[in-house]
Amino acid sequence: MKAATAARNKIEYWHALLNKTREAAELAGLDDENLRQELEQEVSTLEDEVGKKSFETMLSGKYDADDAFLAIHAGAGGTDSQDWTEMLMRMYLRWAETRHFESEVMDMTEGEEAGVKSVTISIKGAYAFGYLRSEKGVHRLVRLSPFDSAHRRHTSFALVEVLPQVAFDNPEVKIDPNDLKIDTYKSSGAGGQNVQKNATAVRITHIPSGLVVTCQNERSQTQNRENALKVLTARFLEIQNAEKSEEIAILRGEYTKAEWGSQIRSYVLHPYQMVKDHRTDYEEGNSQAVLNGKLDGFMEAYLKQKDKDTSK
Repeated sequence: MKAATAARNKIEYWHALLNKTREAAELAGLDDENLRQELEQEVSTLEDEVGKKSFETMLSGKYDADDAFLAIHAGAGGTDSQDWTEMLMRMYLRWAETRHFESEVMDMTEGEEAGVKSVTISIKGAYAFGYLRSEKGVHRLVRLSPFDSAHRRHTSFALVEVLPQVAFDNPEVKIDPNDLKIDTYKSSGAGGQNVQKNATAVRITHIPSGLVVTCQNERSQTQNRENALKVLTARFLEIQNAEKSEEIAILRGEYTKAEWGSQIRSYVLHPYQMVKDHRTDYEEGNSQAVLNGKLDGFMEAYLKQKDKDTSK
């Protein structure tokens, strides 16, 4: 049903675009100078739409059309790296918002002083995984540290993981329910009314592999359990497919530590403003705009390069 709905939506979109093109051609055939400005705007809109759809042909990977789980982990840099992790979380939530995607924080561990140690976000929307797979890797921040009394320049790192969302009963994923250990505990929070009196948080352990997933965002233990199972299934799919050498790069890539020399992208806030992707050399001079979710340029540059490399 999901595949049928997606196919139906594509067909309806192309039929609508074809009708718009025919209407524009008919107006142009009238050769009325008063319609020139309206036609120019319509042609520009049609060109943008066709360009966007042409780009989506690069999103033809096995999981590209799926929703995604995005996990961010603080790396080297102490409190600064935890603050950096929170900045990245905000950046991706803003990006999802600009694309009208549905986003939800599934699980989050806050830092001792500030920021976030790790966070898992669910992002749902057309080709969410296809776009976000360009973000997998280590992200580096260079800035004057707000946590340094001398206000010196610090470098912080965070690791971003991206996984496709798949159903727990997906035939590709073989998980025996008997291999799962499910624990419940009280959600952690900022204190006061934010702390749950009941044990609603869920921790699921896959005993044979030792894989552990937690979820504590929802007030319902049942909902947290369902969400944790979704994340576990996505991580299990990653492990299974990583065993196939041709899919390692598609899903996660080789594991890299979040530290010097391993970054895929650098965000420089001092002594100048620039964000540069080291895989494609694509860069933006407005760092704040990028941190506010302006990521499409980086994603498209990466996907175009991957498409070029694949076609060789």
